[in-house]
Amino acid sequence: MQTFHASTPDDYAAALAAHPRLLVDYYKDDCPGCKMLDMSLAKFAATADAEGLALLKVKMEVIGEDFFRGLNLRQTPTLSLFKDGSEAARLPGFQAPAQIAQAVAAHFATADA
Repeated sequence: MQTFHASTPDDYAAALAAHPRLLVDYYKDDCPGCKMLDMSLAKFAATADAEGLALLKVKMEVIGEDFFRGLNLRQTPTLSLFKDGSEAARLPGFQAPAQIAQAVAAHFATADA
C-alpha cells in the first residue's frame, strides 16, 4: 500500500482522481486515537488485503480546519474509503486492523474483478 500526504485541497483532489481504491486518514497531531489508527493502518498495510490500495494522509493542522468542516468531518481520526473518486464508506474513530480489512473487503471486493 502506497502512502501519500495531502498538503492542499488540490493535493487531495488529485489523489482522489489518481487512485481508484483509496483510503483517506483524516487526523491531527494531538489525537491519541489518531496515533492508534496509524498503528492499525501500518499492520493492515502489511497484509494481502492492502494490495492495490493507496493511503492518503490528511492532517488537519496542515490542510486546515475549514477544509475538514467542509467535508463534514466531526472527529479525528476518521478513515474514509473512496472507490473511483466517490466516498464508499466513512469510519469515524479508532479502527482495528480487522475492522479496516472488513470495510475494504465490503467496499472494494469487486473493484478489480
